[in-house]
Amino acid sequence: MSPAVRLCSILTVALLALAGCGSAGSNDAKTTTDSSGAQTIDITFKGSTVDPEGEKVEVKAGEPVTLHITADKPGEIHVHSSPEQQIEYASGTTDKTLKLDQPGVVEVESHSLDKLILQLEVR
Repeated sequence: MSPAVRLCSILTVALLALAGCGSAGSNDAKTTTDSSGAQTIDITFKGSTVDPEGEKVEVKAGEPVTLHITADKPGEIHVHSSPEQQIEYASGTTDKTLKLDQPGVVEVESHSLDKLILQLEVR
């Protein structure tokens, strides 16, 4: 095999490996949209884990977004919007509807777990 063909083979394998890697922000968050266009995003807390973790989700500016939170113990989520919002949730299920008017990226975090839950891409 010639050096040029070998280099092309190595680069192809490297690019395919990178393309197949999952990472935070891969938009694997469970979301649903109802007939009115309202979007719901599922968030699950179990022990010291949260799902999703670091995912990017596109949302429409000015449209309602419901966070459907299922948790094994009470806690709090911080939405770094303008103005910032703190969402307290109970053990069990809690729904909180947000309306984000300003385009940009809004981070949703759990400070107690020190984890980024979502990056809401407001468009």
